[in-house]
Amino acid sequence: MFYRPEEGHGLPHNPFKAIITPRPIAWVSTRGADGSDNLAPYSFFNGVADAPPQVMFASTGRKEDRHDTKDSVANIRETGVFCISVVEYAAREVMNASSGPWPRETDEFAHAGAARAECEGIDCPRVADAPASLECRLTRLIRLEGKANFLVLGEVVGIHLRDDCLKEGIFDVTTYQPLTRLGYRDYSRITDLFSLKRPGE
Repeated sequence: MFYRPEEGHGLPHNPFKAIITPRPIAWVSTRGADGSDNLAPYSFFNGVADAPPQVMFASTGRKEDRHDTKDSVANIRETGVFCISVVEYAAREVMNASSGPWPRETDEFAHAGAARAECEGIDCPRVADAPASLECRLTRLIRLEGKANFLVLGEVVGIHLRDDCLKEGIFDVTTYQPLTRLGYRDYSRITDLFSLKRPGE
């Protein structure tokens, strides 16, 4: 099968997100200029550099009460900071509860029952019991093709690691089983690891 996206795929559901899998989930927390907190998951997410450490996530779609985007991007535009927490399998229901298109005044931490803590170096909340959280300062906000697509790039200026996830000096993902996004309504978790030696090492 071959199709051109602009011409449609003819399938019951769009396969695009199912092709690019698994995707890590950025649980993005922000605080608006008015002091209101927001928490939402984004699966177009990844690290893009390590010296200095930098991350990206993309927001697609918009809410009526935010004009051209969603709460996360709107808050980041106002304040220039955000935090990304890692989602573990045990938090899947809480993460999902924070993903709805709630009104801008809704506090998703409270709505979903997510534990909240303050970041150390930026004025922003974070998920207190997440395996890891990345405090970020906005470096670029790029409007992408499409009506409401934004790419958010940030430098990581502070990192929180949960103590039980550190084993012999290594951040051990098998301790918490990262939740990953697949296509459609599907998710997966990482439970098994293997190592490969790169050529030249």
